[in-house]
Amino acid sequence: MKKTAKYLIVSLLLGLIICLGLPGASYADTQPITPRIVHALNRISYGPTPGEIERIKSIGIEAYIESQLKPESISEPQKLTSELAKIRPLSMSPVEVFKEYAIPEREPGKKPTPAQQQATNKRSRGVFNQAAKARLMRAIASNRQLQEVMVDFWFNHFNIYGLKGRPGRVWVGLYERDAIRPHALGQFRNLLGATAHHPAMLHYLDNWQNTAPGSKGAKGRFKGLNENYARELMELHTLGVNGGYTQEDVVTLARIFTGWSINRTGGDGSGFKFDADRHDTSDKVFLGVPIKGGGMDEGEKALDILARHPATARHISYKLAQYFVSDRPPETLVVRLARRFQETDGNIRNVLESLLKSPEFNNAQYYGSKFKTPYQYLISAVRATGTDSPNFNRVAGFLNQLGMPLYRCPTPDGYKNTKDAWLNPDGMIRRIGLAVPIARGNLSEEKNKKAVEAIALVRTLGNDLSPETQSALNETPENLRSVLLLGSPEMMQR
Repeated sequence: MKKTAKYLIVSLLLGLIICLGLPGASYADTQPITPRIVHALNRISYGPTPGEIERIKSIGIEAYIESQLKPESISEPQKLTSELAKIRPLSMSPVEVFKEYAIPEREPGKKPTPAQQQATNKRSRGVFNQAAKARLMRAIASNRQLQEVMVDFWFNHFNIYGLKGRPGRVWVGLYERDAIRPHALGQFRNLLGATAHHPAMLHYLDNWQNTAPGSKGAKGRFKGLNENYARELMELHTLGVNGGYTQEDVVTLARIFTGWSINRTGGDGSGFKFDADRHDTSDKVFLGVPIKGGGMDEGEKALDILARHPATARHISYKLAQYFVSDRPPETLVVRLARRFQETDGNIRNVLESLLKSPEFNNAQYYGSKFKTPYQYLISAVRATGTDSPNFNRVAGFLNQLGMPLYRCPTPDGYKNTKDAWLNPDGMIRRIGLAVPIARGNLSEEKNKKAVEAIALVRTLGNDLSPETQSALNETPENLRSVLLLGSPEMMQR
């Protein structure tokens, strides 16, 4: 983090300390630990929990990384799996969820009353809130931390806005469950295909209305081409804005995806439907590759082309290097990852393995150089404080206050993960303001609420503290030291 950023955070902290109390006794340092362990935990997880650093020291950092790359081999806490099992909508199909939670009850032959519409809106909001709770539960308590980090990465890469009508509210959790989570460390082509078929994506980017002009099904709301999904599929999901495609390619891709639509109440339950009557069956040339006119297979062919394009390999590799190493990642790493991406046909696990074992990832100059997003900051604070039985409504509310409400980024490019998007005076005042209730234990359910001990928090974080933070701790009253730690530069960066 640049000195200007540290100065901003420390200045705000000192102001908070002056307001809350006067200096007290000197602070006793704990034994610092290996910075590489702190670095790894901050990058491939949402930060250390109490006792985790000691556990990793005992097994070795390489063994920890190897296990995180194979999440299927890691058992989950029984409490987590039991609580997730209680969230009924996440065990249902998209069609089942839509029929139960998004269709108003009404008298036969009559329109729903305002009260019935309001009741349905309330049910759909409940599904949305349960999906957000499930995500937070996993991010905080899952032992498969790299998978959770990658779920966050890919959800923003393939972002949908969860508040776009009732379909968005009831499907956003199933989109994460079906399209993102199973493929987070799998083959990129499978991930790409899962997002392309999911009704939540088709609804969000309006491809469910995409219709060949003059086709048999071109009537009512289905009157013509909709380029929204085709454009974002190339600009954001695969090739990147500088990927070499043209406006003609956008139009051609939109024609290829005509008829890729939604079945809200029937079919196989997935919510996907291919409507052949609305499809453009003519021959096409996409990115210089001829595609024979046919049916849904045209879209699959286009996805194959995009997933295996060199520009896609570079775009994905750059974003991964930016997320895990530096806001401006070294070109040597991006080139190496792109080569690995192509060699393995887009195997995400293999690309991540190359990244995490790279000299760049393990270069001390990049330690602590990434600024946490509000989501990363808050989840890391809950984990570091060992918060027992978090109040998930309160955690979600704090995310709203920090300007990063879960599933609510309205633009298809998702939330940014770079410092310039989040480091500003207003954002820092909000974070430091929340450090007070977090230190007092207000993220827990009332019966489990207890104040955070500063000495325990320092041990959890590894005491990898700068001289400035150590000095500030020595001049801070005992009851305010945990507040200072939660608002320190070390807590803000990863």
